[in-house]
Amino acid sequence: MLILASASQSRKNLLKNSDFNFIQIASNFDERLIKEKNIKELVLKLSISKAKDVFSKIKGENSKEILNFKRIELLACDSIFEFQGEAYGKPSNIKEAYERWEKMSGSEGYLHTGHCLFICNKIVHKNKLIIKKEIKDVISSKLYFSKLKNEEISKYVKTLEPLKCAGGFALEGRGGKYIERIEGCFSNVMGLSLPWLRKSLL
Repeated sequence: MLILASASQSRKNLLKNSDFNFIQIASNFDERLIKEKNIKELVLKLSISKAKDVFSKIKGENSKEILNFKRIELLACDSIFEFQGEAYGKPSNIKEAYERWEKMSGSEGYLHTGHCLFICNKIVHKNKLIIKKEIKDVISSKLYFSKLKNEEISKYVKTLEPLKCAGGFALEGRGGKYIERIEGCFSNVMGLSLPWLRKSLL
């Protein structure tokens, strides 16, 4: 059984549409605790911290239902958009989202996603869970944005979609029509590299 350590609807949809058998348990890790300037290191540390947070919830006798599964893998991810060397998380308001899109229009940036997968083993006689193996990586995809008119930007940010997404856009939503080209993993831009996950679970 795969456990998705995230509340993300986008990651949930990716796994569901790709026919993965999984359950979703949100992490309560406080992202402000991680102080890291390097964006790739930041997303990796955040994904590891979220995986550890959810693992602490499910290990031991308090999660007997989960321990009934023959195999248990735990996946956590975190995404940050990098534009001109600056980290772009979720915009805090419409004004910030608009200003970002003014800069990104006709330009390009990188979506970095930290991936952390725990392959777990059960200690049957103790009814406990341990981490057998950790697989960690950062997958990066380069995005090229269309040149947008001011009214297009205004209309988009007013949908509030950008406020819910790292970087201020959703490839699978209204923002998809403003992304002209992607270099690298497509699903990674939505928060989870499916090819990476497939290979890691083999």
